[in-house]
Amino acid sequence: MGSEGERGPAAAPGPGHGDPRALRRDCQHRIFVNRSLALEKIKCFGFDMDYTLAMYKSPDYEELAFALLLEHLVSIGYPHEILAYKYDPTFPTRGLVFDALYGNLLKVDSHGNLLVCAHGFRFLRGAEILHYYPNKFIQRDDMKRFHILNTLFNLTEAHLYACLVDFFTNCSRYINCDTGYKHGNLFMSFRSMFQDVREAMDHIHLSGCLKKKTLENLEKYVVKDPRVPLLLSRMKEVGKVFLATNSDYNYTDAIMSYLFDFSDGNEAKTPQSPWRSYFDLIVVDTRKPLFFAEGTVLRQVNTDTGKLRIGTYTGPLQHCAVYSGGSSDVVCDLLGVKGKDILYMGDHIFGDILKSKKRQGWRTFLVVPELARELQVWTEKSELFEELRSLDLFLAELYQHLDSGSSERPDISSIKRRIQKVTHEMDMCYGKMGSLFRCGSRQTLFANQLMRYADLYAASFINFLYYPFSYLFRAPPVLMAHESTVEHGRLDTGEAGTAPAPWLAWHGHPGQQVGSRGQKHPVAVGMGAPASAPQRR
Repeated sequence: MGSEGERGPAAAPGPGHGDPRALRRDCQHRIFVNRSLALEKIKCFGFDMDYTLAMYKSPDYEELAFALLLEHLVSIGYPHEILAYKYDPTFPTRGLVFDALYGNLLKVDSHGNLLVCAHGFRFLRGAEILHYYPNKFIQRDDMKRFHILNTLFNLTEAHLYACLVDFFTNCSRYINCDTGYKHGNLFMSFRSMFQDVREAMDHIHLSGCLKKKTLENLEKYVVKDPRVPLLLSRMKEVGKVFLATNSDYNYTDAIMSYLFDFSDGNEAKTPQSPWRSYFDLIVVDTRKPLFFAEGTVLRQVNTDTGKLRIGTYTGPLQHCAVYSGGSSDVVCDLLGVKGKDILYMGDHIFGDILKSKKRQGWRTFLVVPELARELQVWTEKSELFEELRSLDLFLAELYQHLDSGSSERPDISSIKRRIQKVTHEMDMCYGKMGSLFRCGSRQTLFANQLMRYADLYAASFINFLYYPFSYLFRAPPVLMAHESTVEHGRLDTGEAGTAPAPWLAWHGHPGQQVGSRGQKHPVAVGMGAPASAPQRR
């Protein structure tokens, strides 16, 4: 039993002994913890395929999807000039919200407060933001207007919205309006643009053109890792393993055969076995998130032809058989397990994680490939976090001896501007839309959903290779403001509103923090940045 970073009894002579930093795993191999989980209690490991077992190479895969989207839009009447746009991996991030009324891409926190606002590739500031959003706030419940782009497949979609808005805004043939563009007697609203892009996304996936292009050059688009069969073989020794993917059987078979074929050299020294032998149950065409509710008819797949057998399958689980459709309840029945026995791993915060957690009580692991880059910035840019800390402390000193009877009003305008500048500089280290998890001190909607629904998360499920199956993942304490700013043993009468942020009191700088017992993880920390959105150049 141990917390994150602990390597076993030999590494820790006893409670309170030794340097905790010496017990931590390499941050790129680490699994971060939101809710404690005893791995030895897990009886069944479940996997999604796309962006979980099968990682697509970025930005090559996004560039392919983006080009296909542009071609489809031109085929339905969009101007040929849009073909000049190229996918820019530094622009989009997951978790953005598209406003179908005004055509803006928004970065928001969990309450709907605006953190960043962009119209095309132009970042709006001050009065421009207030023109569209008087309270710098959106009603996220308005699902017809605000659309959350949470998946890795949505990255190309988000960038395409920006490209289209940029094109029509700057094209002299079109008149700019608040809710769209006018050309002669024609009016194209941002809502219709959104619908066209969504239909284009559906087309490249459902028509099979994206899959066809991917299969034509697997080496270019799919990451092949010899550790995948090694880890799955070890998981199968301690529990049951299943695959539940929305992809059809023929595509699944081609991708998985590629991932598990190391006949030309096997660095991990894993014996060659057919990919289906690594799973106790394989379900394709699951139609998640419907799969986690009423589901669909369970049918058996003829693995020779890829076609479905007639009728609903009602028999027992067959070794190496492949099924289509079904539901999460069917999975539990066939494998003889119940909700908390299952640890399900996926990349989709809604389709994989939220629904499996809320409707079935499955334990959840979110794959966040962006975490590798986030951790790199988090550790390498510590001087920016230290400067924010200094500014926080300076603010605290200015207000330290003032109370409700004080007439003095410190001028903090220059400090606020400096905090904004440092916050902006820090955000730009991640990309043009900033960090996936935060904007200054404020966590994004994506970060909030990750912390709420994912029990564990990491850059890759492969990180389980670095933990024994007897491991106890211990979550960090979630402290309220009064707990994180008031010391144990005495009553601190200082002003909580200007006290240093809790992570400053616990650690030297953010790069030292991990998701473990008594330690904070990267998406659970903050600093005293201003509430307004950072400046954008």
